[in-house]
Amino acid sequence: MAKRLDSRPRHQQIAAELRAQIMAGELKAGEQLPSTAQLVDRFNAANATIQRALKALKDEGFVRGHPGKGVYVRERQPFVVEVRAYKLPGPHGYEYELLDVREGVPPSDVAAIFVPHGDERAVVRHRLLLHDGEPVELSWSYYPASIAAGSALAGSRKIRGGAPKVLADLGFPQRRFTDRISVRQPTEVEVRELDLPPDVPVFRQFRVIYSDADRPVEVSILIKGGHLYELSYEQPVE
Repeated sequence: MAKRLDSRPRHQQIAAELRAQIMAGELKAGEQLPSTAQLVDRFNAANATIQRALKALKDEGFVRGHPGKGVYVRERQPFVVEVRAYKLPGPHGYEYELLDVREGVPPSDVAAIFVPHGDERAVVRHRLLLHDGEPVELSWSYYPASIAAGSALAGSRKIRGGAPKVLADLGFPQRRFTDRISVRQPTEVEVRELDLPPDVPVFRQFRVIYSDADRPVEVSILIKGGHLYELSYEQPVE
């Protein structure tokens, strides 16, 4: 079987090599990158190509430049986003911006979860998650209209304690969730709302939360930039 050749522009290939070294810790936080001349020699590339690669890494936040001194690896480590159903807001921590709330027919992949349980309509809460003021995640959370209609989930205000508390009060405590994770290029809205640099892909989490008797009570589509964030899962070994 023939192997696919890397057809990306040369500056993207070089940026990818340096990015991988930074993420693996081979280039450590605060460490100075080799000089432009050294990178030109190492990658057998033109000076302009190296500069475009470094610009991409600067735009993504992997490195920073000091005029007259050089280019250095970012000092902060990737922000690890703990994978859980709700993140508690707090000072210099997480906060939510509620962008939209409405009721309607959910998209096909969400309907495929709800319709077998008799729910053809859903309430959707569209939010932007920030951490210390920086955008981290766009989310669209869908709740069966038969459960959410008339509750705080259908209201246009933030919910103290989040959706888990409302669902529990309605008799649908959250018992477990499943995630399907894929990677793709962002939409125009995602680039704008998450302030993404050029050519950065996003994580797409398709999350289904179940209550008792495996009743799906929430389906969320969660979008995160793939450049500065890592997802952290923890699961006991059975």
